[in-house]
Amino acid sequence: MDLDEAKEFKERCTQCAAVSWGLTDEGKYYCTSCHNVTERSKEVVNTGAIPNTKIQAINRGLKRKRKLEKGWDWYVCEGFQHILYQQAEALKTLGVGPELKNEVLHNFWKRYLQKSKQAYCKNPVYTSKRKAPVLEDNPSHSDWDSEPELLSDFSCPSFVESGAESQPDVHTQKPFPIIKASQSETASICSGSVDGVEYSLRKEKGIVKMTVPRTLAFCCLALLWQRETITLSDLLSTACQEGPCPHLGSEPANPRPPRSGIFVEEDHIPYINAFQHFPEEMKLYGRDKGIFAIESWPNYEDIYKKMIEIATFLDLPRFPDITEDCYLHPNMLCLKYLMEVNLPDEMHNLTCQVVKMTGIGEVDFLTFDPIAKMAKTAKYDVQAVAVIVVVLKLLFLLDDNLEWSLSNIAEKYNEKNKEDKPWFDFRKWYQVMKKSLDEKKQKWEETRAKYLWKSEKPLYHSSIDKSVVCKRREMVVNLQKQFSTLVDSTPTIGKKSPSSFQFNWTEEDPDRTCFHGHSLQGVLTKKGQSLTTKNSLYWLSTQKFCRSYCKHVTTYEESNFSLSYQFIINLFSFLLRIKTSFLHEEVSLIEKRLFKTKYSKTKKKSSRSRKVRKY
Repeated sequence: MDLDEAKEFKERCTQCAAVSWGLTDEGKYYCTSCHNVTERSKEVVNTGAIPNTKIQAINRGLKRKRKLEKGWDWYVCEGFQHILYQQAEALKTLGVGPELKNEVLHNFWKRYLQKSKQAYCKNPVYTSKRKAPVLEDNPSHSDWDSEPELLSDFSCPSFVESGAESQPDVHTQKPFPIIKASQSETASICSGSVDGVEYSLRKEKGIVKMTVPRTLAFCCLALLWQRETITLSDLLSTACQEGPCPHLGSEPANPRPPRSGIFVEEDHIPYINAFQHFPEEMKLYGRDKGIFAIESWPNYEDIYKKMIEIATFLDLPRFPDITEDCYLHPNMLCLKYLMEVNLPDEMHNLTCQVVKMTGIGEVDFLTFDPIAKMAKTAKYDVQAVAVIVVVLKLLFLLDDNLEWSLSNIAEKYNEKNKEDKPWFDFRKWYQVMKKSLDEKKQKWEETRAKYLWKSEKPLYHSSIDKSVVCKRREMVVNLQKQFSTLVDSTPTIGKKSPSSFQFNWTEEDPDRTCFHGHSLQGVLTKKGQSLTTKNSLYWLSTQKFCRSYCKHVTTYEESNFSLSYQFIINLFSFLLRIKTSFLHEEVSLIEKRLFKTKYSKTKKKSSRSRKVRKY
């Protein structure tokens, strides 16, 4: 045989360690130095190249190739399980404890499979003759040894149900089996998965169907159960740390919240095109495209509702208590967001007082209880931001008049007393934040506009279209490379490390003044042993709450509010990636708790010294 045909084989000989191979008449590799013959053989298609070769050997090679092209028999629930596994691994890589995947998320997912009658039950929903592989507790399957199983051997006693539904043995590890395709069974021509068509058409009342957005809701529930230092907005939004860590001018009494940030928009967590991480043998086409392909960013309100929906469907018990030392407590989150938006440290004492007066820091109010009559969990990050907005209204009124008058007083004081601790100047803060916010918004919009929604792993409607789709994808990639070369020759920078802080504030930057250490003496006055605000007025964000079934508490129209209030609402809404109306609603609810007598049906005079008026 020609030695050039064996050049692709680069392994060393086991006897003489030489790399010099030839081919025998049977197509096997032999060492030209010591004539050692290996068991490896060269795959060939043309039978004329090998004289006296049996056709049976060539047929076996072609059959293996067809089997790989067909892929494994897999079910939709296996695809979602793989996405959950990848998301849990991403969370683990970015600092979350391994018990979130191995214990909490595992039990949530196992309970979902049982409640939706897809696994761990006597009568599964599948109509196919063969049961789904996930239903079989057969530890002999080890075809996917490279992937650690999400369904581990841990079981939380509080989740175990009795009755007709059978539970697996908690002491025996049962790997997640992947059954390879057999000759007698073929996948549906409309779907790469076995049950893709059935899953798309399934509409059973009371069953929550799994979707890609609901995988994020599962992760959020697991993070909440573990009381991790991650909020829902952290999970969904994006921020890459640039430069040094933000710091406080003077450290407050409470400890600083830990820095953490895990973000979907930067692809730190698989979500958009998450199916790209599926094994090559899990073929996706047809109906699978509508199930696993996502071409929209996750929405805070949508994921929040899905969290409650899933927790209620699973009948989860009361979550661990959110106490004052937890990161999700409003006192801790208020501190974090005060640092984020460059407000004075002294405001933290005022936010703590508002939290105490409104009762939103109580354990029963913060702890999620899905089995309660009205199951709902606190919007921890939105709630903390709403408290800050209320404090700003208490200090500056935000009526496009008083805040600027107080700014004039602070500006004159700072000019005369340059060596003393500067008073907080609302106007100067507004100018600094407006510039930073505009820059961040522009960069964020450009990043979203340039985002490539098409996946590297192309999807096609049927196996017949595969060659056409792959060819088009290859052409698009080549055109993108050529265009990038023409537009910008600079190399692409890799992913930056994630952070929950989107803004940086340092004393050394003259263009980005840090207001953390500034004083509130210009807006506070001493009254006896306590400090009160110079501002004696307050206007309510709303005086009438909607009682219809339109699923909102109140409405928000920018034209009805001051420009200062609009800026504050837009700033925090961008920070959390939520709608302005969503934040305005939460501000109204905080005010309703703080000024509850003003919302009572009896129009008696308030016993408070502060006068409340409608703006």
